[in-house]
Amino acid sequence: MGTSQLHTIKEIAQKIAQEDDRRSRLAHTIEELLRQRQQVLVQYCELGILDAGEAKLEDTLAALKRFIQMLMDYAALGHFEIYQRIMDGKERRRSIRAIADEIYPVIARTTDFFVEFNDKYDGADDAESLIPLADDLNQLGEAMASRIEKEDKLLREMSNQVLYRNN
Repeated sequence: MGTSQLHTIKEIAQKIAQEDDRRSRLAHTIEELLRQRQQVLVQYCELGILDAGEAKLEDTLAALKRFIQMLMDYAALGHFEIYQRIMDGKERRRSIRAIADEIYPVIARTTDFFVEFNDKYDGADDAESLIPLADDLNQLGEAMASRIEKEDKLLREMSNQVLYRNN
């Protein structure tokens, strides 16, 4: 085998390793997004119970702060690790781009809503600032349900692509 053939084989091996790395990172990102989403949903339920009950103000404020942080982490992970990459044209698979084009307006609206919720309640420190919380949580729940429905469509396609390519 000549030097040029060895060099070509080495280049092919590097490309395969890079592609496997990319797939592995994508699979990890999807798993992390789903993990964070689950944590957000758990915190959302816990916050709703506290707000509806006779919880101490300090407990409700602490739960609200935890929820907001998890919500923003979840939104940022999805936005910067998945959606932004696709919208920047870095995704080569047409089926994923097509789904992303369809769902991105919903994702963007829900991200904006999450940020508005964060801005409204990030500095909450008294009972008066929590008066509209129950209504806002209802609206947030609707936004989350809409996002999850659209997000799952994209994540299913991405997961299928990773699984299909690895077989």
